[in-house]
Amino acid sequence: MAYGLSVLDLVAVGEGHTPREALHTSARLARLAEARGFRRYWVAEHHSMPGIASSSPAVILAYLAAQTDRIRLGSGGVMLPNHAPLVVAEQFHTLEAMAPGRVDLGLGRAPGTDQVTARALRRTDGPATGDSFPADVAELMAFLDDDFPEGHPYRRVHAVPGPVQGESVGRPAVWLLGSSGFSAQLAGLLGLPFAFAHHFAARNTIPALELYRQSFRPSPALAEPYTVVGVFTFAAETEEKARDQAHTGALTTVRFRSGRPGLVPTPEEARSHVFTAYEQEILAGWLENAVHGTPDSVREQLDALAKRTNADELMLASNAHGLEERLVSLSLIADSYGLPHAGPGPA
Repeated sequence: MAYGLSVLDLVAVGEGHTPREALHTSARLARLAEARGFRRYWVAEHHSMPGIASSSPAVILAYLAAQTDRIRLGSGGVMLPNHAPLVVAEQFHTLEAMAPGRVDLGLGRAPGTDQVTARALRRTDGPATGDSFPADVAELMAFLDDDFPEGHPYRRVHAVPGPVQGESVGRPAVWLLGSSGFSAQLAGLLGLPFAFAHHFAARNTIPALELYRQSFRPSPALAEPYTVVGVFTFAAETEEKARDQAHTGALTTVRFRSGRPGLVPTPEEARSHVFTAYEQEILAGWLENAVHGTPDSVREQLDALAKRTNADELMLASNAHGLEERLVSLSLIADSYGLPHAGPGPA
C-alpha cells in the first residue's frame, strides 16, 4: 500500500448514549486500530459541543496510553492559542513518559469552538485570531527542548517532565495542523510534518499541500515533507447502512453550522429531517467530501483521494451515531486493505 491509514477520533456522543460510553468506545477503537496495523490514533480538541466529548486531548490520550502498547497516539490537535505553551509542553512530556516513542503533538491555530467559548477558555476579551501562533509554536518547542537562549526571561523555566531531568526523557513528535495555507507554509518553513483537514476544507486541500511542499526546509525533525489528509469515512456491509450513519454525522454538522449544536442524531432522525435550502447546501458539501459505502467502495474512494493528494497517510474520522457501528466500520476497512490481525493490546 502506497499510503498509511490512521484514525482521528472526535469521541462522538450520540442520542441515547453517554460520554462514558463514547470514551469506552474510543478505547475499543484504539485497541482495534492497533491490532489491525493502523499507524496512529489521534483525538481532536473541541469545546462547548454537546455531540463531542474530546475537550481534553491530553487526558484522553493518557487513558488510551494505558489501553494500548504499540500504536502512536496524538492530538489532532491541541488548539495552541487556547493554552499556555508551558502547560502543553508539560502535558505532552508527561504523555511521552507514559508511552515512550509513540506520542504525537499535533498543533492547531483555530480555537476549536466559537468566539465566546474561546474567550472563556483564554480569560481575555480579545478575538481568537491565532495571530500569535508562530510565536507560540516557537515558545512551545523551546520548552520541549529546554533550550531558551541566555538572557531569555524563560531561561530558568523548565517543563517537567523534560530534558532538565536527564537525556532519558523523550520528546513528542510535533506536527502542525491546518485547513488553509497559513499552517501549511509554517509547517514547511519549520520542517515539520503537516496534517490537513480535508474533511471540512476540501477546496483548500491541494493548494495547501502544494504550498507546504514548496515551502519545506529539511530540519532535524524531518528530512522530507510528510503529509496526512483527514477525511470523514464510514463503511458498512451495505450502501444503505453506510449512508444512514454518514447522514447522522452530516446532520450534526448542519446543526452546528446553523447555530444549533446537539448530540449526534440517530439514523431515524436523520432520515426524517426536513432540510431547509441553507441546510441542503451544507449537507451537499459535507457529503461530497465524505467517504462512505461498502468496504470495496470506500477503499476505491480512499485510493483516489490518496492519489489526488499524494498523501503519505489518510486519517479516517467518523462522527457517526452508532458505537458498535464505528467498530464494524474500522474492521471492514482494515479487511478491505488486507491488514493483518496482530492481536489486541492490553484490555
